[in-house]
Amino acid sequence: MGLDPHTQKLLLDWFVELDTPEGFRAELIEGEFVLTSLPDGHHEHCISRIVRQLYRRSHFDVQFSANKGLRLRNADGRPQDHVVPDGTIVACAPRLFQGAPPWIPCEGITMVLEVTSTRPEIDRVAKRRCYARGGIPFYLLVDRDVSSTTLFTEPETGDYLRSFTAAFGRPLTLPEPFAFDLDTTDFL
Repeated sequence: MGLDPHTQKLLLDWFVELDTPEGFRAELIEGEFVLTSLPDGHHEHCISRIVRQLYRRSHFDVQFSANKGLRLRNADGRPQDHVVPDGTIVACAPRLFQGAPPWIPCEGITMVLEVTSTRPEIDRVAKRRCYARGGIPFYLLVDRDVSSTTLFTEPETGDYLRSFTAAFGRPLTLPEPFAFDLDTTDFL
């Protein structure tokens, strides 16, 4: 984002004071206010299928939070983006969500999950970069427009270095700490 520090602070101040209309959620992503409506049933179906598999097939005690606000810092350490993933998964910090405020930093987050909806380019590009800047090890994207699921790994310098994609109906291997093949058949 090429905004000067004063403009960045103004945007952040406005965002914090924003009164989001009922039935919508607000995010500040790379200097843009993003207002999205609540998701449809297929969107939620995909999330529930992933969460069910995470709980049943992972080799650790999974914590999942739907719509948890994440504060992501820019290069100089100041809060910049305020992003709300469809799902936030924690593997190694057993009580990260307990008593947490609505917006938390990314430290301790193992994976974030997005299912595309009204503005898929935000999930595909802007949020991917935000999560990588936040150092979140894994970003799982269910892209309903192209009928595929992609796992992004190895966050570095504002993006993920690697990605693995499976068409809906094909398994997608999730590495450690998950260590199982995600079944995407139900996403069809």
